[in-house]
Amino acid sequence: MRGRLNYKTADHEGFSAFVELDYVAEVFEDRYNAGGGNTPDRTQYPVVADPDGEDLNQAFLQYKRGKSQFRAGRQRIIFDNARFVGNVGWRQNPQTYDALSWAYQAGEHGNFTYAYVGNVNRIFGDDVPAGDHEHSTHLLNYSRSFEGAGKFSLYWYDIDNEDAPGLSNRTLGARFSGSARSGDTQLGYTFEYASQDDAGDNPVPYSADYYRADFSVGNGGTTYYAGFESLSGNSMLPGQAFRTPLATLHAFNGWADKFLGTPAAGLEDAFAGVKGKTGAWSWNVLYHKFTAESGPADFGSEIDASLSRGFGGKYGLLFKLADFNSDSPAYGDTYKLWVQFTANIR
Repeated sequence: MRGRLNYKTADHEGFSAFVELDYVAEVFEDRYNAGGGNTPDRTQYPVVADPDGEDLNQAFLQYKRGKSQFRAGRQRIIFDNARFVGNVGWRQNPQTYDALSWAYQAGEHGNFTYAYVGNVNRIFGDDVPAGDHEHSTHLLNYSRSFEGAGKFSLYWYDIDNEDAPGLSNRTLGARFSGSARSGDTQLGYTFEYASQDDAGDNPVPYSADYYRADFSVGNGGTTYYAGFESLSGNSMLPGQAFRTPLATLHAFNGWADKFLGTPAAGLEDAFAGVKGKTGAWSWNVLYHKFTAESGPADFGSEIDASLSRGFGGKYGLLFKLADFNSDSPAYGDTYKLWVQFTANIR
């Protein structure tokens, strides 16, 4: 159970400040493993990576002038769909960054952002080493919207993780995502490619690739979608797989969280689903098939489903499940069910 309190000052000649505090309380404290070394006496239980305790989630000074915005301090950083840099917003204690950032509106439709990250405050909290990783990381993202077509993004992420050098890498990529309408039918599409090399003090030299393509067709409040995502690997040489250590990983490759780390042989995810709205309820049903990118391994399949709605503009209710069926001894069958209630009080 989480409580969150935040406060933003009024702007004064372009200056403002923001602070956000979180407190997470355990409800069934003896029945789950909080992960990251938080509960070493409960390793026999499944991981629910929501350790208890308080956390200074965000605290930054902001200055706006013209088309520029500067921030200094602990802040949330999310680029594009959070596949490479995100806040892990699904968890009770989200990921934030101790950083200096500059965002610039480049013309009417363009945006450029640079951030220097000195520390990543991870979801495991401040009580364990896994909760904080010292960095010397540079993040660059440029995006431009094209009316009637979509949004193009170009990015370069130079991640130097000083506490976990095996997660240090340098990624260059491009993404295009958009939609088009034909009568009552809405068509959606995304194409993305990135290349990655070792960086910093990573002990394993490697090069890896990532690509994704997905499509959707929506009509009458119902949307059908399908796609394919590939993170390359090497089944013969561990440590050479494509990695996304700053991503919002729960949003990708199945809600059961079986692939938070890319397998050594890489990962291919073929998925298809349908989502829509019935009355006040929004719903989504999704199927994944997971295989190795390098070698013949078949990891398994997964069915995900969610049902949610809002109440009175302040409250929300969510039912969500994930059912992973393993085809590999490296991964066990996993079933997860969530019931979530939220209240936003201002």
